[in-house]
Amino acid sequence: MSRVYLIRHGQAGTRQRYDTLSDLGRRQARLLGEYFSSQNIVFQAAYSGGMERQRLTAEEVVAVYRDCGLAFPEVQVHDAWREFDLDHVYRSMAPQLCAADAAFKLAYEAQREQARVSAEDATAEIHRRWTPCDMKIVEAWLHAKFPYDGESWAAFQQRVGTAPFPEGDANIVVFTSATPMAIWAGRALDIHDTRTLRIAGVLHNASITILRVRGEQVRLFSMNEMPHLPRAEWRTHR
Repeated sequence: MSRVYLIRHGQAGTRQRYDTLSDLGRRQARLLGEYFSSQNIVFQAAYSGGMERQRLTAEEVVAVYRDCGLAFPEVQVHDAWREFDLDHVYRSMAPQLCAADAAFKLAYEAQREQARVSAEDATAEIHRRWTPCDMKIVEAWLHAKFPYDGESWAAFQQRVGTAPFPEGDANIVVFTSATPMAIWAGRALDIHDTRTLRIAGVLHNASITILRVRGEQVRLFSMNEMPHLPRAEWRTHR
């Protein structure tokens, strides 16, 4: 039975450049690598989504192993572990919501201005929390409320389901994002609909969720572990 360590990327960048890691995000990833190496965890396979924040998280962990003189498998990029394209969802759904709802338009324009004013402050709250506007935009995508030329929620779930899991008794580490992790945790709990987003919403940056996989059988062994992040200020969600 394989043990699959699903890792959410470290804290991301600002709203203007989300697909990277903040300074804290890099530190979270390095602390994760230090924890894994201190526990003498040997991985037989490693995967990452292709997004920058996912790959940078993997790079920090790999660097710790190498600094300690420990072996780490080559990190293979697999499309199953890529998060849905949030930027494209915003570009498509936000204008349509603005056209349909005057109150939303006012709130969304205020949010954009707040993000612009705080663009140089990576710690500003606007960059570190989900707002009601954010949630309405994602819900519009989830429930296909407006025309959308990108990947649908159903197609995204199907793509995540193509993730490879090597057979046998192996430790596998995957550097990904909250929603792919939530989809696989949901499968282990026989949850296959939008309720999986409730799982994604609680996952901390650089947290560990462990699955036990044997063939088609998937079990959720633990979720959202953070033994490497003992200080409250190191525990973030976005």
